Amino acid sequence: MVLVLISLLWLQLSCSGDMSSVTHQDRRDPQLLPPPCPTERQASAADDPSWGPHKLALVVPFRERFEELLVFVPFMHKFLNKKKIRHKILIINQVDHYRFNRASLINVGYMESGNDTDYLAMHDVDLLPLNEALDYGFPKEGPFHVASPELHPLYHYKTYVGGILLLTKRHYYMCNGMSNRFWGWGREDDEFYRRLRKAELQLFRPSGITTGYKTFLHIHDPAWRKRDQKRVAAQKQEQFKVDPDGGLTNLQYLVDSRQELTISGAPCTIINTKLECDQSQTPWCLLS
Repeated sequence: MVLVLISLLWLQLSCSGDMSSVTHQDRRDPQLLPPPCPTERQASAADDPSWGPHKLALVVPFRERFEELLVFVPFMHKFLNKKKIRHKILIINQVDHYRFNRASLINVGYMESGNDTDYLAMHDVDLLPLNEALDYGFPKEGPFHVASPELHPLYHYKTYVGGILLLTKRHYYMCNGMSNRFWGWGREDDEFYRRLRKAELQLFRPSGITTGYKTFLHIHDPAWRKRDQKRVAAQKQEQFKVDPDGGLTNLQYLVDSRQELTISGAPCTIINTKLECDQSQTPWCLLS
């Protein structure tokens, strides 16, 4: 999977979105890593101290949605730079054989976000903000749901907190992150809403935005991944329960490799991640 991702990006970018500063640990296979582009073609993110003290970790749970990624990274880098938001974009790419686990990947993003960031954006790769009035600044008062039900093109129920959610790393820690039990698409955001309530965190949403459901561009890949959409009987029973203990405290994963890339001049970090699954607790992680 790592080779497929890197090969596809290499073919499509061909140094117009330069691949640079590729690093790997001893466990990782250097044969899977591409050569860097020439130094003069490499790009770096703006890091102007006048932009303020805070830095955003834009965490993107990801698997196989390459065309969306090629649009997302340069779009978001330009959008955030225009708003003078110091940031780094972390693509948490699931490369194991289990079903997609968005919540666990966001937990990994928190763990791998580094000491240079102090707040997170839990950000879907298929959702692009079109209104520059949307606030991506430091959410000091409490979690800020950018893709609110009044603005999201698809999801409109009042307890929805998915799509794009900003919160400080301290607030994310107070929630113990997200539950790791949600293998496949859906319901992890609803469980996280309950965690926000339990932590007594007030949820904030945009105000004064007049663009309605045209506030975002949804670029979802139409490919139907039946393996990740399907829910078995046991999973159906579990999906509406609160996970009282799971989250950051029982997250198990391995960073298989890490690549520093630029896509059309926009830098990002690909963190190829292998999650672990306790099949006695969540056997649906291996649904065939």
